[in-house]
Amino acid sequence: MQFSTLVDAFENNRSEDRFVGFINGQDEEKVFSFESLYQRALGLLSVLQNKGLQKGNYLILFLNNNQQMLDVFWACQLGGIIPVPLAVGISDQHRVKVLNVAETLGGAYLYTERKILQKIQLSLNSDARLAIFDNLKERTILTEEIIEISTKGEPAEINPEDISFIQFSSGSTGSPKGVVLRHRNLIANIDGIQQGANFTSDDISLSWMPLTHDMGLIGFHLNPIVCNYTHYIMRTDLFVRRPLYWLIATSNKKANVLCSPNFGYKHFLNAYARKGLQDVDLSHVRLIFNGAEPISVALCDQFTNEMSKYHLPKNSMFPVYGLAEASLAVSFPEVGSNLNVKHAHRDSLSIGSQVRLENESENSVALVSVGKPIPNSFVRISDIEGNELPNNTVGHLHISGDNITEEIKGDDGSSFYTEGWLDTGDLGFISDSELFITGRYKEILFVNGQNYYPYDLEECLHSIAGLELGKVVVASAASKQNDLEQLIVFILHKGELDKFKPMIAVVKTQISELFGIEVHHVLPISKVPKTTSGKIQRSALAKDFSQGLFDNVIQELSKKDELTGNAGEIDDEIVSTVYKICKEALSDKEFTVNDSLLELGASSLALVEIHAGLEEAFPGKIEITDLVDYPTITKLADYLRS
Repeated sequence: MQFSTLVDAFENNRSEDRFVGFINGQDEEKVFSFESLYQRALGLLSVLQNKGLQKGNYLILFLNNNQQMLDVFWACQLGGIIPVPLAVGISDQHRVKVLNVAETLGGAYLYTERKILQKIQLSLNSDARLAIFDNLKERTILTEEIIEISTKGEPAEINPEDISFIQFSSGSTGSPKGVVLRHRNLIANIDGIQQGANFTSDDISLSWMPLTHDMGLIGFHLNPIVCNYTHYIMRTDLFVRRPLYWLIATSNKKANVLCSPNFGYKHFLNAYARKGLQDVDLSHVRLIFNGAEPISVALCDQFTNEMSKYHLPKNSMFPVYGLAEASLAVSFPEVGSNLNVKHAHRDSLSIGSQVRLENESENSVALVSVGKPIPNSFVRISDIEGNELPNNTVGHLHISGDNITEEIKGDDGSSFYTEGWLDTGDLGFISDSELFITGRYKEILFVNGQNYYPYDLEECLHSIAGLELGKVVVASAASKQNDLEQLIVFILHKGELDKFKPMIAVVKTQISELFGIEVHHVLPISKVPKTTSGKIQRSALAKDFSQGLFDNVIQELSKKDELTGNAGEIDDEIVSTVYKICKEALSDKEFTVNDSLLELGASSLALVEIHAGLEEAFPGKIEITDLVDYPTITKLADYLRS
């Protein structure tokens, strides 16, 4: 690849015949050529520079709007300003994280909307936080203040060693860790991606992944810019509300490169089972990147089998491995190959063990190959000291190459080995030159002298109603009484504890019958912590358990059940309308108009569905964040009435 920086690529490919399209609704799209994107960024750079930002300054991007995100991202690239994209989310945790990141970076600026800034202020609960906020507010640029961008800024001289942007883990709410990515890291990785996936300027990609996610930003925007091909970015909440539109838009746009983690395929298939899909043509799709989460073989097969009715090539499923520390991609399979699935005996997956491959059975785990290292990327399977292990031996996955970061803000240095190797924290093995991921090192379970992988146990629970992908987490933590490891199942649930209790016996029975091991606790959680790349942070939940944060819940769950009444007639038209919308999205729950939707366990997906219904009934009146501010049906109705 002939470029040395992202800016080199952007300036070279700024033309009118390639564009980025923003899909904001089924009938709401905006299209900008690469040339117009460049000119907008240059104009916005002038605004930033007039606000005092210079090369090397940090600018936290806290935005919901994809177009605004890319405008300011490229303005930063041209001016040598270091953007730090963060997910807005809908919780106070996301807002407090902005202050944590600002404190970690020191002297950072903030780019956001006025309403989001106000919500950050409302989430503060201490004088120390208020002091950090007041300082950041003085260095905040509001999108509402950007009126005119015709005056062009002064581009800085950008070198390969300059920092392009910093990616903070989406799970970092306490002590954030930010992966520092330099231009040379990104160019090396995109070069490897281009060669590994055979990208050309004739490709057309479409992604609903957020631009705060490394797959969304690097894989499905920076890669198209550098490789010079047209691409579409769909709002994530549009996919959540109307998952079927993902493939409808794919058919309409003739997009041939897509992506989704596991939960996206599951979400799409759930909607497809209820509503079906209109006559679309997917014959032109050549690659569907599958990454960011452990890859389910069964889900891959289900998706490709169902979509083959619409001519989706079965060999388009493209399981990959990557992480932010690698600037995104580490390994790809061969383009056009079928899934390479191996079945390994559970007892042979301990660290240092020789993997026993066998036919599928009750005691085997299905593992899918994520291919070979892409150009510029190197992998090894090692013991804890960093000594390379033989093929078909489970060990620690280390990576190196020009695409690997050399700096992680907030890290104690334990991620890095000598000679440029970085510890991914993942475990795996290499078989026939291809990489297989088996799990996370810090999250492997040791029960009765045996090793168990959390994902394996979680998979067996997905057959239980209400425990689909992403809602159940298995971890272990030492008992306070005897320091022995306890097996704990955490389940996403925000409703009353009494309604959670029936799930406990079902979960314990399922794991006992299939694995013959005891579950010590089944506990409700309000959020599943994840990294930016979508990996579940099981160790964070185990740490909370060890620190006693679940003690009160355990005590409450141990009490005898007490029946609670459920009442409330609805004689108000607005309340009735809101109730019906909520009931449709939360059909599996019983609630009154005075129950908090958040405490009931309404997931992010459910909240987006509720918001979509409210938008149809009361156009332009409700934002999704209002569901957090007014969590009961009566409060929401009063707000609508006002």
